[in-house]
Order: sequence, then C-alpha cells, then structure tokens
Amino acid sequence: MANFAYTAINENGERVKGSIEAASIEAVQNILSSQGAIPLTVKSAGGKKSSVSGGALQALFSRAKANDVIMFTKQMRTMLNSGIPIMQVLNILQEQTKSEPLKIALASMEKDVQAGETLTASFRKHPRIFTKLFCGLINAGEMSGTMPEVLDRVTYILEHEYKVKRDIKSALAYPKMVLFVLFGAFFFLLTFVIPKFISVFQKAGLDLPIPTQICLSMYNGIQQYWPLLLGFVLAGFFSVKLYFSTSQGAVARDRALIFFPIVGPLFIKSAMSRFASILTILLSSGVTVLTSFDILSETIGNAAISKEFAGLSKQMEEGRGISEPLRNARYFPPMVVNMIAIGEEAGSLEEMLSDIARHYDEEVEYAVAGLAEAIGPIMIVLLTVVVGFFALAIFLPMWDLTKMVK
Repeated sequence: MANFAYTAINENGERVKGSIEAASIEAVQNILSSQGAIPLTVKSAGGKKSSVSGGALQALFSRAKANDVIMFTKQMRTMLNSGIPIMQVLNILQEQTKSEPLKIALASMEKDVQAGETLTASFRKHPRIFTKLFCGLINAGEMSGTMPEVLDRVTYILEHEYKVKRDIKSALAYPKMVLFVLFGAFFFLLTFVIPKFISVFQKAGLDLPIPTQICLSMYNGIQQYWPLLLGFVLAGFFSVKLYFSTSQGAVARDRALIFFPIVGPLFIKSAMSRFASILTILLSSGVTVLTSFDILSETIGNAAISKEFAGLSKQMEEGRGISEPLRNARYFPPMVVNMIAIGEEAGSLEEMLSDIARHYDEEVEYAVAGLAEAIGPIMIVLLTVVVGFFALAIFLPMWDLTKMVK
C-alpha cells in the first residue's frame, strides 16, 4: 500500500484535491469513480502520474470496451449536469480516460467542436465507438437542451445490453469448453489410439467391424489428405464469414437463427426488449416515430428484423400508425402488437412500451438461464455418442480377439 495524491471533480462539479492509500494508481481511480468523483490526475509520492497505455496506431484499429463507454457516458452526464462547459468536459474526459481508442476519439472531437461543429457531428465521426443509436440520442439531447437526461437513458441502454451479452456469454462458456474438449479427445483417439489397436487387429487377421472400419477410413483420409482438408476447412470458413458480412448473408444468418431451436426464442425476446426500450427512449427524447424506426433498423441487432423496418416505415408515412404495420410484420409477437395498439388508442404509448421492455427483460433472463439448462443435456448426449462410437470401434474387435485366443 502507498499514498497517492489526486485531483478530481466531485458530484457538485467542484475540483477537489486529496490523498488516498491504495495498492496502485488504478485502484485509486476505481475508488474515486465508486464515490461519484471523476479523477483528473493521480500520482504517487514519487511523482509517477497516471497514464494511458497502448499506442495510437493500435487504437485506430480497435474498439473501446463497453465498460469504458459506459463510464464515459456517466462522467459526461455528471459534469454537464454540474454546469461545466462542453469543451472543458471533453478535455477532462480525454485526460482521465484509460481507453486509448476513446482518448484519441475525444481529442478529435474536442478539435471538431472547437472548430464550430455540433457535438452530434463529432460523435458520428467515430462509428466504431459510438453507435448510430448513441449519436441519435445525443442529437435529440442537443436539439432539446436535455443532454444530461438523455445521457441517463443512454447509460441505461448501454448497461442493459452489456448485461445481456455478458449473461449469454456466461451461459455459452460451458458448452464451448465441452465442445473444445470433445474435439480434442476425438482427434487424439482417432490419430494416436485407434491406429495402434487397428494394427494389432489386422495382424491377428480379424474382420474389422463397421465402427472400426469407419475409424480406419477417417484416419487414412486425415493422414493422406490433411493439407487438402485443412485448405477446404479454411476456405469454407472464410467464404461463410465473407457471405455473412454482406447484407443478404446477414439476413439469411439471422433468419436461420430465429427459427433455430432453443436459441431462436432467445433472439426474438432479446430483439423485442431492445425494440421497446430503445423506442421508448427515442420517443421520450423528442425523436419522431419515422426517425426512431430508421435508427432502430440499424441498432436492433438482428438483420432479419431490421429488414422488416423498411416496409414498416413506408406504411407509417401513409398514416397507419405503429400497431397496424406491426401486425403485418413477421417477427413481432401478438402481445407486443396488441399492447402498442392499446397504448396508441389510450395516448400512453411510451408507458406501454416501458411495460413491454420490462416484460421482455425478464423473459430474456429466464431464456438465458434456460439456455444453459437445455444445452447441458445435449452436450452430455453428444459426448456419450462420441465415446460410445470409439468404445465400439475398439471393444468389438477386442471381443473377437479374446474369443480367438480362447
């Protein structure tokens, strides 16, 4: 533990100084952030100042982490709410951020705003860090003069999406590990164990059963044609990846995932939660319905559902409202459409959308929990099939060899 001197901005927007005993500079920054303060400079008794690691070249080709963007949004809201001018806010955030991509973006944004550009335009120049939804909400806050309130809503969206992605990643960690171990065991048995047993069986003059013959054919194929097989696998992988990077491929991929068992309902519920929560925030921020659907088409997170929005926008331009076009959409559950229709008729659309978002937030949590429970038995069955196959390939001829010896 060592003493560190710091300069920070507190919740009231005042610049304060002090000292904290901690294990490292990063620990001091985390302590100040947890107290609602924004650290500007932190240095040890020896005079070593906090710094951001990483080169500028690397930052140009990388994205800022979700946590860094969330922290940036919270700190920006706190300072704007305290009445600090936007130029000073950008300068302070640039000095204290630990994310090199974000630091470079903020330096560029500070120059753009100083040159007379709007804050929204400066954000839109960095799409790898700030999404179209983020920029759309910033524009709404800039136009309406309610930037702190809008940044509050942006923080909610960012934290919600980060939590959902983290939960899904956590649920898929076990299946990924099982598949990796399964593939490793399959390759090891096929290339090192099975050939030795087959050599013994062939020397004994045994007629190999079908499972053993399949193993032998697979082993010979890998041994003789492995460069060709490797090239085929790599070519297939990059071809599929290239196809999915196109708009047509992305739609085909997401449409297949929607109808895929187990994960399909999760994608639908996640998209409905995202749709309702984003639309609520956009409408409450003063964004028009048509502009909101344009933003949703690029931020909904599913290319198949995004494609539906193009037709919906045309119907809305004809004055059909929101619920009527949604009834003709392919992926929107009847409950969502009916609740939106009730909200339109009662003049409480934003409140109804908030209820839909809360409902599907809970549904997503249940679906993620069910995903791990459903995939577990499938992995066990798959593992049993692979182990059983190799057991038959070894023990069937072994049984014949035992009878021959007797």
